[in-house]
Amino acid sequence: MMMKSHAISVLVNDQPGVLQRVSGLFGRRGFNIESITVGQSEEMGLSRMVIVTQGDDKTLEQIEKQLYKLIDVIKVVNLSSKPMVGRELALIKVKSEPAERPEIMGVVETFRAAVVDIGTNSMIVQVVGDTDKINAMIELLHPYGIRELSRTGVTAMIRGNA
Repeated sequence: MMMKSHAISVLVNDQPGVLQRVSGLFGRRGFNIESITVGQSEEMGLSRMVIVTQGDDKTLEQIEKQLYKLIDVIKVVNLSSKPMVGRELALIKVKSEPAERPEIMGVVETFRAAVVDIGTNSMIVQVVGDTDKINAMIELLHPYGIRELSRTGVTAMIRGNA
C-alpha cells in the first residue's frame, strides 16, 4: 500500500456551503487535506477546487466516489495520474539586517523569486513554483529567521490538450 500525494481537481457549482461540504467529507472519512485552493473556473457559475491529499490508489478511488455523491460536484479529475503542471505561491517574511541582504538576494535570484517589500530589518520574498521548490527556498531562508510564512496551496492542470 503506497501512500503518495495526489492532486484532485473538483469542478463544483459556485454555491455557499460547497467548500464546507467537500472539506467535511474528507474530515468525516479521516482523510487529511494537505492543501486546497478554490477559484472561478472557465465556466460561469462553476468553481474549481484543487485538493492535495495523501493516500494509496484505493483511498483515492474512494474519495472520488464519495465526492460524486455530493450534489454540487460536477466533475472530479485525479490530476496526479497524468502529466500535470502544479504551482504554489509563498510569501516569506525574512529577518534581514542590511549586512545580510546581499546574501539573501543571492538566494532570491537563484530561485527566480522576487523581493516584494523591504522594511528596516525584514523583507518579504515572493516565490512561485512546485511544492519542492517552495520547500527548498524556505529551508535556505530559515537560518536568517523566518518571521512569517503564507502559502497558497497547490493549483494544477493537466498538461497539453486534455
